[in-house]
Amino acid sequence: MKSIAILTPYFGQWPEWFNLYLESCRQNPSIHWIFISDCKAPDNAPPNTKFINTTFSEYCQRASKTLDINFSPSSPYKLCDLKPAYGYIHQELLSEYDFFGFGDIDVIYGDIRHFYTDELLSKQNTLSTHWDRISGHLFIMKNTIIFREAFKNIPAWQQLLEDRNHHGIDESKFSKIFLRHKKYPAWLRNIYRLKDPYQRKAYFKEQYSTILSPEPWFDGSVEHPEEWVWKNGKLYNSQDDREFMYLHFMNWKSSVWLDSSRGDRAAWEHLDKLNHVVTGNENHGFKINRLGFHPL
Repeated sequence: MKSIAILTPYFGQWPEWFNLYLESCRQNPSIHWIFISDCKAPDNAPPNTKFINTTFSEYCQRASKTLDINFSPSSPYKLCDLKPAYGYIHQELLSEYDFFGFGDIDVIYGDIRHFYTDELLSKQNTLSTHWDRISGHLFIMKNTIIFREAFKNIPAWQQLLEDRNHHGIDESKFSKIFLRHKKYPAWLRNIYRLKDPYQRKAYFKEQYSTILSPEPWFDGSVEHPEEWVWKNGKLYNSQDDREFMYLHFMNWKSSVWLDSSRGDRAAWEHLDKLNHVVTGNENHGFKINRLGFHPL
């Protein structure tokens, strides 16, 4: 089976739902998550997770030294811009893996291998859960030097990373390496793919993970599911008769990226408590909706 590691540098404080997130990782035992953080490793963390303790300042110094730049961001959110370089910065952590990737922790995973099968991985070099861009919340690349160093093809990448402000490099500028000529006819794009090692074997398939985006749902509806259920490592919702790879609940959590057509305030922004699942009972299953996380 093709091995996968997902790198997640994270600094500050683990979110309220982190134990539920970790339970969804636990139920994907063939995939490994590596956290680099100043947060304490949770008790009873899954065996397929690894926690490396460091300070934000130390991590920025490491990135600066490895990339030969001055990486001194104003906040940890700037790490989103660093995601394309994670494979290069952490080569030694990835030496045993066939694929590596980056992801976010405002998600709950379903059965990832149900979608990213070994057969699919044997045919692809890069995998995104959006059809038109890299998905910053989960993007996977083959662990070879060409993909570990793909970020160096971003124009002026050094200056963009040295700028203390966030630029969204992980989704906007990094996407252009793998999805060039999007407006060209399909037959012409296919010709370019044959000649370009980054566009070849690039699997960009919409997995409909992010609710309340401006995009229609997979059935063409503008209505997105209002309740999701996680149980036994599988993820479903109240609207669709199928499994999903993961739920990215960014737009319930925060209104920063919430499209105006979906309102001006995120559902969870007014809630005092999000996680109502008793610690230790995560494996019994839970539901996720506008009122947070609740036991089944």
